[in-house]
Parts: sequence; structure tokens; C-alpha cells
Amino acid sequence: MTALEALKKYWGFEYFRSPQEEIIETVLKGQDVLGIMPTGGGKSICYQVPSLLKPGLVLVVSPLIALMRDQVQQLQQKNIKAIALTGDIDHNTTIELLDNCKFGNYKMLYLSPERLLVDWIFDYIQTLPIHLITIDEAHCVSQWGHDFRPAFLQIKKLRSVFQNIPFLALTATATPRVQEDIITSLEMKDPKKFNLSFYRENLAYMVVKTEDKIHKIKQILLKNPESSILYVRNRKACHDFSKTLNDLGFKATFYHGGLNSKDKAKNMALWMEDKAQVMVATNAFGMGIDKPNVKTVIHVQIPENIENYYQEVGRGGRNGQKAFGILLLSPNDISQAENLQNKSTVDKKELLDIYVKLCNHLQIGYGEGFEETFDFNIQQFCNKYNLLMAKVYPAIQFLDRQSIFVFSQNFSDKTEIQFLWESKEVIRYCSLHPEEAPVILNILRTYPGIYDLNLIINRTLIAKKAQTDEGLVHQILEKISALKMISLHTTTHDSTILMLSAREDTYTINRVAKQLNQYNQLKNKQLQDIIAFVCNDSDCKSSQILTYFGEKNKLVCGICNVCLQKKTKKGIEITLTTQMIELLRLSSMSSKEIQNKLDLTDDDLLVALQYLLDTNQIEIGYNNQYRIK
Repeated sequence: MTALEALKKYWGFEYFRSPQEEIIETVLKGQDVLGIMPTGGGKSICYQVPSLLKPGLVLVVSPLIALMRDQVQQLQQKNIKAIALTGDIDHNTTIELLDNCKFGNYKMLYLSPERLLVDWIFDYIQTLPIHLITIDEAHCVSQWGHDFRPAFLQIKKLRSVFQNIPFLALTATATPRVQEDIITSLEMKDPKKFNLSFYRENLAYMVVKTEDKIHKIKQILLKNPESSILYVRNRKACHDFSKTLNDLGFKATFYHGGLNSKDKAKNMALWMEDKAQVMVATNAFGMGIDKPNVKTVIHVQIPENIENYYQEVGRGGRNGQKAFGILLLSPNDISQAENLQNKSTVDKKELLDIYVKLCNHLQIGYGEGFEETFDFNIQQFCNKYNLLMAKVYPAIQFLDRQSIFVFSQNFSDKTEIQFLWESKEVIRYCSLHPEEAPVILNILRTYPGIYDLNLIINRTLIAKKAQTDEGLVHQILEKISALKMISLHTTTHDSTILMLSAREDTYTINRVAKQLNQYNQLKNKQLQDIIAFVCNDSDCKSSQILTYFGEKNKLVCGICNVCLQKKTKKGIEITLTTQMIELLRLSSMSSKEIQNKLDLTDDDLLVALQYLLDTNQIEIGYNNQYRIK
């Protein structure tokens, strides 16, 4: 089977996009590749197709757990055997999955970089029949990237083991400095570079100044009724903007990291099926999303950096039709962004305080916790210790990036019960309360040991078996708990934490203190870079982005707000100069007389007069009057 035949058979495409085929041919020859392919460029095809063309396995190292799971599910639907080995999988399951990779004719193994830090996993990987190693989101290997993760530095250990196996490093966003850092850090051997241009000819970047963002959003959505994304900075804003848009008559839904998987899937389906025009989302939304008909991507606050902005805006116009990336800017937005940056910057002392309180909250003793997984609710943690979310969340993200632990945002709502009444008393209660009996009896049938042990029950399953809804199951459990028929414990968490090192307090924080300082400096520079982008009203917005990513082509897109303003201004100048020539043909006039006759502003007057003087169409007489030359 050829690469093109695999593409047609499993993905249904008739041809490759550039440079997919060239990358595939290069890695199949055994040569290292660095591919810079903007969002929507089809990076996954570059390593998924080769998995089908050779015996053995493609190893994909990626930090995006949600994306790994999504891709594995999609591959399995195509009957391509794939496994994702993420940080939240227990020891026994990990062994089972690795055995499957070795003996089960699997084609792809997805792996989080933190898994390489575990010695026995790394040792096992050395025994697998790997013929290609792919590093997705490769900018994470560089301390100058926008999402540096030290665990990525462990990938180079694979080079010493798989010396003749090609490395394929892929990223959507990398400046020239980051590209060189990737090559050096991964010890790539004379890699062939494929640097797809960051230019999107159908995407208009707009920075729109407004004091009433809701009104402006309404105007935008009415003018462009197609599918849209509205990016906000936090979960509360998700709910608030979604409600406001629905109140205004738009169909909107929302997405953020705190939603459970059911609500995420439901809201995503509404948007993907165009039953909701607008998806209001935090930056948790977007990984693996490929919706062709997104017309507008709106940011209501200044993003953290140009890399994030470019990736988020790049989700518009995937169908090749004109799309808009609109950043709404109010007078105080820049100062607010800088203040938010200051408030969310965590110093060494604050990081230690949060880390110690986190370990106490999870009941991890000193020297303990290694490779244990804990349920975690970040809001409850903040409330318990009276901590600011603006400090805690960046601190947890930083410790995750430094591989102190793995922070996974997976919502879960657990119900744990044990029956305290004797069986005959429970049966008697059911006969007296037949409306509750189906729920109680189905719990007893499904969990036979529930009289002897506290067991976690699946409320959704019980509701289905009892032919009722989950809310009624919860109400019945609350009622019989109050009667002391059962002991009931419910826990809700929106994430899990897998400890990658034992708790060592000061020592743990001391060994990442240097990286914390570098991280804070980088975050500040990135903010200043995007503020400069927002404030630059003289250069084409596309050109500014290309320059940031190291492209020297000084093109002018013609469709961004800067280019459109210049076109408009040029049109005004031509009109004015024509009117001035006609006026001066009648008689010579002073600048004041011209201004009064044509009702001009000072700026328009000066620009038009200067143009006519520079082009030798008029001159100034001895009495300071302008006349035709």
C-alpha cells in the first residue's frame, strides 16, 4: 500500500496537502524532519499514514491528553489499532497496554512526555518495534516556546536507544529561535525542514476599538450569521457571555475545563451541528477541533501571547472562504491585561506556599505521594485556604509543566454508598414506597456487596436500569440517607493530580526556582509582544504576525483593519485633492479659505496639500496663497 492509497482508504482524501506527502516520504527514508505547520495544516496525517506503511509501531509523544484520546478514538473508528498511555492510567493497566503494543499488532502508541520519566516505562518502550518517533507540539521542548515543559527534554533519551529511527518534530507555532532550540534539544540529525508559511490569505485580522463590546459583538454576529467562536479568559465569563447572547436572540453555548464530559459533548455537538451559532469558550477549547465553516473568531480580551492568538484565530476559515479574527479593544484593556499579568505572576515564596498547602489538602505526607493519583477540585482548594484563583491556577500549571505532577482537568462526580439497614427492612420499605423501589432494587442487584462495603455506584447506569432520570436517583439517595438506610458520600472534582515526585517542600521548589524566574520573564515579554501587535496601527496585521514568526516576506494582506483603513484614507485623499484642484482653478486661496470651503479637519487639509505640493500640481504664491502650477 502506498501513502496515497492509505490516505484514500482510511481518510477519504484524494490528495495530500503540501507538505504532507514530502514529510511522509522523508521520514520513510529514515531522515529526521522538523515540520512547522500552522493550525489546520494537517499535522496528524504526517505520522498516522506512515504507521500503516511499515511493520511495527509509531510512537507519538504529546502533552495534549484530550487530543491523544480524541485521535485514538478516531483511529479506532477507522480500524487502526492505537493506544494512548496518559499520566492518569494506573500501573497494572499501563503494563497491559504496553503488552498490547508489543504483541497485539498495534500501529500507534500515544504517550505523554511525563511517562518517559518513569524508568520502568522507558525501559519497556525500548523493547517495542518502533519505526518512527513523533514529537507533537514540539515547541514545548524549548524554554523560549510559549508552553515549555521540562519533561520534553527527556525525549532525547530515546535518541540514544533508537539511533537509526527518524524523529519527526511537529508544531504549529515556533519562532526561528524556538526552531533551533527544538533541533538542538532533541539532538536531531541534520533534519529536513518543512516550514509552511504562517500566512492565511483568507483570514482578516481585525483589532476593533470599542467601548461597548456587547453591542459590537451583536453587530458582528448579525452581519456574519455563520458559525462563530467567542474566546473569553475565565469560566464565569463563559456563562455570562453565553447567557447574554442567548438573551439577545442568538443561539449560543459554552465550553470550559470545569464542565463534565457529558456537558462538553452536548455543547460541542450543538455547535458542530450548527444548532448553536456561537461557542463561548476559554482557551481549553480548540485542541483537535476542525470545523470548516467558522466565519468569525472573536476575542473579548487581549490573549496571553501571539502564539495562542494565532492558533485560536486560525480555527476560522478552514473551508478556504473569507473569515475574520476580531480582537475587541476597550480603552482600559491594555492596563487591565498588564494588571492581570501582575496579579497572576507567582514568585518563589508564593509557589512554595501553594505547593505545601496543596500537599496538605491532598493529605500527602513529607516524602510520600510518588506516582499516586488524587482527585482535586481547584475551587474548593482556593476556598479552603482563602487563596486567589488568579495565583493558584498559574502555579499549578507551572508545577505541571515542570513535571512535579500531572494536572488533568477531568470532571467527575462520584457517589459512594453502603446499606446500613438489614435486607428485610429494605424490602419492606420498597413495598411501602413503590415509586422508589426500582432505583433501590436495581442498586442491590447491580452491587451485591453493598451491604458489606462502601461502593462507588454509577448513577447514570442505575437511572437507565430503573427507567428514570439521574436527578430522581440522586433525590432518592438523599432521602434514604436521611433515614439512615444508607451511608452516602458524594465527591465532585474537576481534575486529578498525579504526583511525579515525592513531597519535599522547599527542596522541590528550589530545584525549579530558576525556571520560575525564566518563565515569568518569558510571560512578560510575550504579553508585551501582543500588546505591541494590538497597538501597531501602521503595519499590516498579517505582516506583523509573519514577522513575529520569522518570515521576511513583507506582504500586505489588503483585508486586515490596518490595510482597510489605508485604502479608505487613500480614497479620501484622492477625493480631497480633486476637490482642491477644482477649487483652485477658480482662484488662488489660503489654506484657511480652502479648509472653510471644503469643511476639512486640520489633518486632512495638511495631508492633501502636502500631496499636491509633492506632486508639483500646486504651488504657494508670494501672499501665502495656493494656486495651480
